[in-house]
Amino acid sequence: MSIDTATGKEAPAELSSERVKSIFSQIAKKYERFNAVSSFGAYKAWLHGMMKQAPIKATDNVLDIAGGTGDVTFAVARAKHPAHIQCTDLVPEMLEVAEAHYVAGAADGVLVTFEVVDAQNIPYEDNSYDAVTVAYGIRNMPDRPRALAEMYRVLKPGGALVCLEFSTPPNAVWRGLYNFYLKHLIPFWGGLITGDKSGFVYLSKSIKAFPDQEHLAQMMREAGFENISWKNYTGGIAAVHVAHKPSE
Repeated sequence: MSIDTATGKEAPAELSSERVKSIFSQIAKKYERFNAVSSFGAYKAWLHGMMKQAPIKATDNVLDIAGGTGDVTFAVARAKHPAHIQCTDLVPEMLEVAEAHYVAGAADGVLVTFEVVDAQNIPYEDNSYDAVTVAYGIRNMPDRPRALAEMYRVLKPGGALVCLEFSTPPNAVWRGLYNFYLKHLIPFWGGLITGDKSGFVYLSKSIKAFPDQEHLAQMMREAGFENISWKNYTGGIAAVHVAHKPSE
């Protein structure tokens, strides 16, 4: 079933996919600045935590889904030095920024290739990647079960999905403050930095409508993953899930 990613309610997939492409194509060159300012720098700690949890080896072939401007791709390259990273995203303009970083040496010598890919229809063979990474991506996908099934399909048996996503703070007071921040300050920062306040109203709504930690883990189980764990960061504002494809 496809949904409107801003509300979580059933809707045609094209509604969310076209909106995401429109928003991120316009803000691609300012996206990194927005991340840094709006998270008060915390996104770096979240990426560091993601790398600590990611079971990626130097011999691995890694697929980065919703790779955007390359934050996760280059974090994996520097922390894990795998054999190859395939960086993909739905939005060409985001990948153009990532490719510029790559040319400037951001991958620390690791081979990275880039391709425009819809994660709900991954154009790669079954059992072809040792690890799949995705950050802030599943939330923007209208058919999340299909996307998770596709990630499962392209993973080799025993491979791992490592997912960083905004989540739900367990503490009620912290959750209330966070919801206020989402509703009022995310659009403010987005409008100030990129000039596109409406796009960040969507971002705020999509975060609030996204499943919490346990429900995301359950979606992963339903896709076939096992040994699923997660760790909260910044009081649960973000969480890193690690899920494994069963070994043969």
